[in-house]
Amino acid sequence: MMEQKRRKILTAVAGISFIQGLQYCVAPVLEQIRQHFPDTAVSLVQMLITAPALLAMAVAVISGWLVVKVSKKKMLVVAGFLAGVLGFVPLLADDFRLLLLSRTLYGIPLGLATALNTAVVADFFEGDERVSAMGFQAASVGAGMVVVTTVGGMLGAGDFTHAYFINVIGFISMILIAVCLPDTGSVQTGGTEKITLNKKVFQVSAFGFLEFFFLITFTTNIAMHISGGLAGNSQVSGILTGIFSGAQILIGLVLAYLTKKTGKYTLPTAMLSFCAGGILMILFPENLAMLIAGAVFCGFSQGVFIPTAMVEVADSVRPAAAAMGSACFTCAMCMGQLASPVILNKAAELLLHEVNTKNVYIIATAGMAAAAAGAVLWKRENKDKKSMNK
Repeated sequence: MMEQKRRKILTAVAGISFIQGLQYCVAPVLEQIRQHFPDTAVSLVQMLITAPALLAMAVAVISGWLVVKVSKKKMLVVAGFLAGVLGFVPLLADDFRLLLLSRTLYGIPLGLATALNTAVVADFFEGDERVSAMGFQAASVGAGMVVVTTVGGMLGAGDFTHAYFINVIGFISMILIAVCLPDTGSVQTGGTEKITLNKKVFQVSAFGFLEFFFLITFTTNIAMHISGGLAGNSQVSGILTGIFSGAQILIGLVLAYLTKKTGKYTLPTAMLSFCAGGILMILFPENLAMLIAGAVFCGFSQGVFIPTAMVEVADSVRPAAAAMGSACFTCAMCMGQLASPVILNKAAELLLHEVNTKNVYIIATAGMAAAAAGAVLWKRENKDKKSMNK
């Protein structure tokens, strides 16, 4: 591939990734929103981040089928436009219901971007170059989250509604996709080239559900978790979520090297990284240095897990089914994010007798450790089966 064409495609991938990053645009100001709407349940406030997953699941599946009718480029241009428009809708009225509705509808561009980003990489890159490109994608998602959360935190320091202006990124991404992404047209199927999935897609997706069921607790709880002199500071929570995102940039750039070192156990390694971060957040809620270290470990978890899982999914199906495989994994991620606040808050109440961020992190850390153990056993079983078949 010509270097100029490669750079343009990667620029488009970055634009798509920034649309995904907008999911966290309200993360730094969640505590201010909670205080502004005191009669609203905490779980509903947290769902401002997770609610987009509701629509994203359906949209991801639909996009997996639409690729045979509409080009990926056209769908992604629409995604950028919708992300920008919906981000400004809450400015129309001081109403939590309108805010929640706009965040829920953001699931449309989120579902398109998440499902099709991997399919775009699969279209233009193969082999080790695909792993590197997926690492760049993960780094781009991290970069998007850094910009969204840190700038959003600064904008919302005086008035949380000012954080909504960060959604101008949606329009910028729309332009980058329109200019830089080649239009490959709709996917052609026929003969043996059918949109079918296999067992491995669903297995990887199941672990994706668990990863994001526990991982999303970092973003939904961090603004309310910091205590002592740090409590209530949207800039500090913005910095922490920005560092969480920045860690994904770093790990994405060295993903190819990391996957060679961890081999078949890259996914459980990513899960255990969250456990390390969770322990630090549980023990040191007043210590900024320890919270930063915890954010780094949690960011590493997401930055390693998503691209590795997406590569495994894309490599296990035929090219025509890459978008649908990615959509299946996206649905699993979204289901995990959507279910997390309500279920984990209830689990904290039942098991630890109080709903607070510390107890949620304790349950999430323990649950992720169990999920990592399950992933190790799954990888070992698959390895043994391959050895027996040789």
